[in-house]
Amino acid sequence: MPVAEVDTFAGIDVSAHELSVALRRGQGHDKPAMAKFPNHPPGHKALVAYLLRGGGRVRVCLEASGNYSLDLALTLQAHRQVEISVINPRRARRFAESLGERSKTDPVDARVLCEYAARMPWVRWQPPSPVALHLRALTRAIADLGVIHTQQNNRAYAAAASQALPVLVVKEMQRHKKYLEQRMTRLRREAVRLIACDPELDRRFRLMLTTIGIAETSALQILGELAVLPDMLDARQWVAFSGLDPRLFKSGKSVEKRPRISRSGSRHLRRALYMPALVALRRDPYLRVFYQNLLARGKARLQAVVAVMRKLLHALFGMFRSNQPYDGSKLCAVDLAVHAIAAGA
Repeated sequence: MPVAEVDTFAGIDVSAHELSVALRRGQGHDKPAMAKFPNHPPGHKALVAYLLRGGGRVRVCLEASGNYSLDLALTLQAHRQVEISVINPRRARRFAESLGERSKTDPVDARVLCEYAARMPWVRWQPPSPVALHLRALTRAIADLGVIHTQQNNRAYAAAASQALPVLVVKEMQRHKKYLEQRMTRLRREAVRLIACDPELDRRFRLMLTTIGIAETSALQILGELAVLPDMLDARQWVAFSGLDPRLFKSGKSVEKRPRISRSGSRHLRRALYMPALVALRRDPYLRVFYQNLLARGKARLQAVVAVMRKLLHALFGMFRSNQPYDGSKLCAVDLAVHAIAAGA
């Protein structure tokens, strides 16, 4: 919708208990009005009434802040007069710096988001389906428990090797580790059951299991992050969402730094892709040759692993679109016979 058809813009800074709102009506550049609302369902209802007081359409911009902003975004999205955009916090911060804002407070952030809604190209937020949100919550809970389980396993191993600790302490650590394993097993079963009840998710899940390096646990983690993405995104946008897109730093002929990944996307998806990439570059002959060629060109090992992670993401995108199982020959244009001869020489 063109900007001229919207005359009310709002920016909302979301915290655990409070919503800071900057609202500007009309096309002028007057300082926006400020208001605050509690961050709970009655507060959301009062906020909607405040935004729609003028009777026209409203564009609302807020940062992605996890569970704190999700309920608010879903509430606003349910109203036809409200258009909502949920942007990356890093992008909002860079926009604030471009406006010359040096401070970072809730009212300042709300005003910056209001300006972003009025000035920047509008990208409307597409709410994920309830099933996708449910699956993502389950898989992220499994990942969090996995981190705690690893920590507890390390503690239990160190305790078992010590002669100074009481036996009771060692046994309690072992019991806690088993308890965490039972919780992860319960959540994995629920995630698999949820996927089986959704035809599209089940189709994608079965295709992912044909990929070298991706087993059930990794497939759940990756699918939980990809399920919330809109269907109109392409493979490059998937890479950007994961934060695996390269960031170049070059100026003139004298300044050029080593490219790095942007890290501006989902850290959960990057973490879920890391171990499958390590397995794939060892077991998939095509990805192994691709990885070795990168090393031969002077790339660092971590850079080559990240490139394999991007390849896997492109592979999943193509598999979902074509409904075909994994095929490494389509992913990497390399001649294994030529490479074997070169390696033997």
